[in-house]
Amino acid sequence: MSTPSISRKDFIKSSSILFAAGGSILTGTPSIAAEKSNDMELSKAISTGKSFMLKNVRLETGFEYEDGEVSQTKTALFTIEVNDGKIKSILPNKPNAAAIDAKGLLMLPPFRDMHIHLDKTAYGLPWKANSNKRRSVRDMIAYEQQIIPELLKTSTSRTEKLIELMQRQGTNYARSHVNIDPTSGFQSLRNLEKALQNKKDTFHAELVAFPQHGIYYTKSEQLMKEVAKMDIDFIGGLDPYSLDGSIEKHMDLVVQLALDNNKGIDIHLHESGESGMKTINYLIDKVMENPELKGKTFISHSFALAYLDKQKTDEIAEKLGHAKVGIASTIPFGRTIMPIPTLYKYGVDVVTGNDSIVDWWNTFGSGSVLQKANLAAQLYGYRTEFDLSRILKIATHNVLPLDDKGNQAWPKPGDTADMVLIDASCSAEAVSRVSPVKSLIHRGNIVF
Repeated sequence: MSTPSISRKDFIKSSSILFAAGGSILTGTPSIAAEKSNDMELSKAISTGKSFMLKNVRLETGFEYEDGEVSQTKTALFTIEVNDGKIKSILPNKPNAAAIDAKGLLMLPPFRDMHIHLDKTAYGLPWKANSNKRRSVRDMIAYEQQIIPELLKTSTSRTEKLIELMQRQGTNYARSHVNIDPTSGFQSLRNLEKALQNKKDTFHAELVAFPQHGIYYTKSEQLMKEVAKMDIDFIGGLDPYSLDGSIEKHMDLVVQLALDNNKGIDIHLHESGESGMKTINYLIDKVMENPELKGKTFISHSFALAYLDKQKTDEIAEKLGHAKVGIASTIPFGRTIMPIPTLYKYGVDVVTGNDSIVDWWNTFGSGSVLQKANLAAQLYGYRTEFDLSRILKIATHNVLPLDDKGNQAWPKPGDTADMVLIDASCSAEAVSRVSPVKSLIHRGNIVF
């Protein structure tokens, strides 16, 4: 698992023959035609990422119906032309074309991990299970204050390894929360920025300034004011009542920083019960007062929603949908099953992510967002061809190959050349079986 993906330099160095006519990125089998000069020119173009073609690419083309119900997903093979990071054309399949052979693998939109902490991982370090002694958020804050100074020394390299794990699972985009606290200062952010710069050709992330140790509990207010002026995308928050003792004081600062600096909002809210619901409603009211925050505001976890009766769930879901406040859920199970189908019913933007992957908060997490779609399908009873194909959207942030009527929606000429090739016959099977990812392409760059 710690084997890194092919670097751009090594890819260019080793691919001048591999990607000649008929050569396959998936099998590594070079074609004899690579000896021809025109094919060598093709190889050069492919290896530099300027332009290339994929043949024998399986795309979804529509639904088949039986007794008025979707019974199967129709697919066909195509040739895809990529140029300068964009999909230039989608052509009838040309099996004899001088192109990379996709071997009939299914092309899907790449996956987006929309709630993760790339700056905090033990991935790459020796295995260590979590301790029962640290149960509360405050316990974890005290523990982080002890270990962060040492971990910061190697956090950039471990972040890169974590990104490589995610890429192997088909993820090319993440929303990463990054610690802003008195112990880390801005160093955790700087180290993460270095890792992202090193991966800029193959991965992209938007950043949330996250006061993991509380805004007022550990005196992080001034740090948050400073980081809000930096190159981050969202202002974060954390359990305002239980940690900082005030919903209003905590949330007013978060909202004002977002407004003053043209940022979005994404807060962690683990609190259930009255305080959790008060925080949700307070944020909804603030967004309604400031419409520029609509579509830019998210509540992560939001476990309070899992304990409501049907009527109250419908009411709050309708309010969230109207305010365009999204929910970032890690799709927990056990006693905390989120009302995701109801949120979808009212048009709430639901996103998901792995949250922690092998760290001191949680040692679980495979790095696969497709696995999250599979878990959602199991939890909410999505068993039919149609339902399985629809829940893929939670892994791709609402990008699907087919719309609800079976019309082709993705890919289209002009789209950014972001895609995964996966060993499945259709998206419904990919979700149901968590089918293996065989290749990832990011903005026209072949990651592996």
